[in-house]
Amino acid sequence: MKPWYQRTFRWAQTNLTEKDPARYDADWWRQHWRRTKVQGVIVNAGGIVAYYPSRFELQHRAEYLGGRDLYGEITELARQDGLTVLARMDSNRAHQPLYDAHPDWFAIEADGNPYRAGQLYVACVTGPYYKEFLTGILEEIIDRTAPDGITDNSWSGLGRDSICYCPNCRDSFGQDLPARPDWSDPGYRQWIRWSYDRRLAVWDLNNEVTRAAGGPDCLWIGMNGGEVVAQSKRLRDDVAICERASIFLLDSQWRHEESGFQANADSGKRLHGLLGWDTLIPESTAMYDAGVPTFRLGSKPAPEARMWAVEGWAGGIQPWWHHIGSVHEDRRQYATAQPLFEWHEAHQEFLVDREPVATVGVLWSQRSVDFHGKDAPEEVSQLPYRGWTDALVRARIPYLPTAVVDERFKVLVLPNVGVLTDDQCAQLAAYVEGGGKLVVSGESGLYDEWGDRRDRWQLGELLGVRHQGKRFGDGSVTDWEHYDSHSYLRIEERNVFRGDTDVLPFGGQLEVVETDRTKALTWIPPFPIYPPEKSWMEEPRSDVPALVLGERTAYLAADLDRLYAKHHHPDHGQLLANLVRHDGVPLKVSGAGVLDCQLYRQGDRHILHLVNLDQGGAWRGRLEEFTPVGPFTIEVKASATQARLLVSGTEAAVQEQDGWITVGVDRITDHEVVVLD
Repeated sequence: MKPWYQRTFRWAQTNLTEKDPARYDADWWRQHWRRTKVQGVIVNAGGIVAYYPSRFELQHRAEYLGGRDLYGEITELARQDGLTVLARMDSNRAHQPLYDAHPDWFAIEADGNPYRAGQLYVACVTGPYYKEFLTGILEEIIDRTAPDGITDNSWSGLGRDSICYCPNCRDSFGQDLPARPDWSDPGYRQWIRWSYDRRLAVWDLNNEVTRAAGGPDCLWIGMNGGEVVAQSKRLRDDVAICERASIFLLDSQWRHEESGFQANADSGKRLHGLLGWDTLIPESTAMYDAGVPTFRLGSKPAPEARMWAVEGWAGGIQPWWHHIGSVHEDRRQYATAQPLFEWHEAHQEFLVDREPVATVGVLWSQRSVDFHGKDAPEEVSQLPYRGWTDALVRARIPYLPTAVVDERFKVLVLPNVGVLTDDQCAQLAAYVEGGGKLVVSGESGLYDEWGDRRDRWQLGELLGVRHQGKRFGDGSVTDWEHYDSHSYLRIEERNVFRGDTDVLPFGGQLEVVETDRTKALTWIPPFPIYPPEKSWMEEPRSDVPALVLGERTAYLAADLDRLYAKHHHPDHGQLLANLVRHDGVPLKVSGAGVLDCQLYRQGDRHILHLVNLDQGGAWRGRLEEFTPVGPFTIEVKASATQARLLVSGTEAAVQEQDGWITVGVDRITDHEVVVLD
């Protein structure tokens, strides 16, 4: 039989509060496990709060625990039901008595005061709290109940904006600690890399302890977020973590309005690109009303939770429901998971053990997020990436995030990846020489691995551009009286944008370059927007390139990717998509609506996820109801004689011609999954 981390597809978590030992209804929750077809449960054990009578007197016990072992009781019931059990820790903070007894275990600010989080004290990852105290608790939990593994929610300590000055850090760092976060300080940049290594040391030590105490499959798994910027700020190295992980517990519980539901599928694909597609990625999906604002005891609208979940499935993520507390006066949240999990159980064979089909790769780099993004990683790194991926989703072009230069892609996009190593630059040159098409934006490759500007821009030479060391425009939007971003781009080559126009709206930042190659777009300098009598182009043309085309390269000096992420201007999205569109795209979808299309191969069959993103677009906030779309005509470059629509439960007629399969889908409410056999 496969180990638990390869066969547990559906998870449950009732995140206990300190009051729950006095009110936990074990029979009700056990029935809810059964109703929702879960195969594994995550049960609060210890750390900040213990839910069992620990021999460690300074481990704070839940206020209403008394002499009860609630963690042990729930674990036993789960065992009786044949469920996988993970003991949950939340261990980066502690209460006053533990701090008073061991102040040297805790993180210290530059002024000598301890770091606080409310009334709790933040522990230092380099000290005995992590190396001795927590490891003892891990051994105790395994000795008491033999869980299948242990997971920890807040395992990585302070973020990168908070430097610890405790004696343990001073000794371990080996040089003077940086006085403050300052990306121009080489000491701070070295501290960033050292801090990543310290978190990996926690990961490795905890796994050494749990495996020694519980056997080779008793894993310790730290929970992690889905966005690179968030991981960077928490000093969690995604590449190194995924090299270590046999299962990835994704704590990415809700949609953020600035990124949309499609970000969840992107996270799944990005992580699978590191882990491999056989590794499971259960994702904590909040049934409570998570978001902005958050209401821990409220119910998230079911359409909102459903859309987040089905987008995750489209990206290879597994479901995991999550409630805060065991008693709720708002009981609507209990109804959301059952239909989702029942459908997942019925169709799980199509949702795992498959490989994605895509010809476009989008390169990402956590090191660039750090050393190029610096204090503005969202603006510098995340928005350009999101602009490209949103444009590809809107154009229904399957893509995969990639952390490496991968020759299997026909097109490779670099969305303002400022930091590249010399090896990566050489790999990109070889990729183009081998016939790949390279699409690059912004400052990609202008900086070395420490964020220092290169004397020689190797990537620029490949692209045929020479950076002039300056930038036009700041992309800011003020009031009409002082609007200084009213700029445009002139279309010099008609093949990059089709439509009855000679100009495109811009209003962003432009890297100033010189080139001897084709200038497909040129910059039109800004001019007044108000009063309207002054709103005319004083300089209707310039020779400043905004888009440079080579035989197999495209360089976008204009930050249309960043702008598209911010504003979703259709012209910007269409131009981005046109730069990557090619004859080898294996999917064509026609019909009105916004769909996220994810295509997979599973043996001889193809599986296509279609997620309806045409939901609540004119209304901010949580999604309240679905807006069905359709009909659609689907064309897939494949061979098949049968098409099953798993959500609607129907079959569709199949037409095959010239190596393409054509199938009709009449209606999509939230999602559809098409299986081509």
